Amino acid sequence: MASLRSRKENHQLFFDFRWNGARYRAQTDEVDSPAARKRLAPKLESLNEALRTGTFDLGKFFPDLAVPLTSTSPAATHEVLPPPSVVTPITSAVPCSLSFRSFSDQWYSEFRVGWRKTYDATVRGLLDQHLLPRFGTTAVSAVTRAQILEFRAHLSKLPGRREGSKLSPARINTIMLILRQILQEAADRYEFTMPMGRLKPLKIPKSDVMPFTLTQVQDLIARVRPDYKHYLTVRFFTGMRSGEIHGLKWKYIDFERRLILVRETIVGGEEDYTKTDASQRDIVMNSVVYDALLAQKKATGNRDYVFCNLKGEPVDTINFTKRVWYPLLRHLGLELRRPYQTRHTAATLWLAAGEMPEWIARQLGHASTEMLFRVYSRYVPNLTRNDGSAFDRMLQQTLSRDRPSAQDPQPPPSPWRLAA
Repeated sequence: MASLRSRKENHQLFFDFRWNGARYRAQTDEVDSPAARKRLAPKLESLNEALRTGTFDLGKFFPDLAVPLTSTSPAATHEVLPPPSVVTPITSAVPCSLSFRSFSDQWYSEFRVGWRKTYDATVRGLLDQHLLPRFGTTAVSAVTRAQILEFRAHLSKLPGRREGSKLSPARINTIMLILRQILQEAADRYEFTMPMGRLKPLKIPKSDVMPFTLTQVQDLIARVRPDYKHYLTVRFFTGMRSGEIHGLKWKYIDFERRLILVRETIVGGEEDYTKTDASQRDIVMNSVVYDALLAQKKATGNRDYVFCNLKGEPVDTINFTKRVWYPLLRHLGLELRRPYQTRHTAATLWLAAGEMPEWIARQLGHASTEMLFRVYSRYVPNLTRNDGSAFDRMLQQTLSRDRPSAQDPQPPPSPWRLAA
């Protein structure tokens, strides 16, 4: 398939395509811009159609015209497609022996230095489990768009983590993203057409939050094992992520100023930097959290971690979820949900109390209030009555003057009748 590419040295656009076993570049006089790409789009579409149907004629599409344009005015360049000045076949610089496996190993070793340990493990796992078994022996320059689409369709049929489920669109998009990064780097280095151009990610269904009510929170804290009572209290009323509360150390507890300093996190059983820079924050202790931490200090104050096991090691997320959290939800007859819902619960309780969204965003470690309103919009209290009720009152007050009297014939009821 043909594509429009931009030269690094002068940003001029050129058509990049393969025909009869050779690669061609057809230079244009257009400088890369959205408007220029829009003007060249019909030409690109015709070129791809001709290549697909086998009707491509090099002389017809790209005649060797050395004659300059008759007009160089802006109006003329918008009306006339500049003829390509150079059409040159080039051969791929990729060695035939350079397989996808060889290049992906090189790419992995070069780029992993900038990754977190968890992302490193994710990439390595996706390479070994999905990408290398499918593309490992194929030359990196020979991977086609058809093969990629077939591979994505194959992924959609694979079983997911839960019994009876399939791989989620989010997981498939992650696998395809790694494939895209490898092929893009190879295409840039060895100058071949990137086969994943214009391939959009799968649409991910919007997941709804499942926060607990304050009554349910009280029941959960009251019924949980005694050694996890303070732990749940802090989780529910601070909105800390699992890794953040598991990595919380006593040196980050400021009782004097009543602050929890979020500075580290536990990821994959190891200490790491927080999820983002905005996640480095100071959480204000309310009275309930303050009392819970004072009580917890009597139990683990001689340890590094605030919440830890008998060996002084931080709480393990999987162990807590399977042995404490899910059994507790089943015991109370509550729908199973991830412990992460404690974070959503804190956000919705803050909103219900009327706290300022900017303050809540800072407590949660969000860089702005955008995610707050996007995720929790239906939990934002209507402090200014921006729900259409003011408009409804105006309509009732205005239209009441025109309503028929008791003696006038009454119209049939309407499904759009205003509420009384």
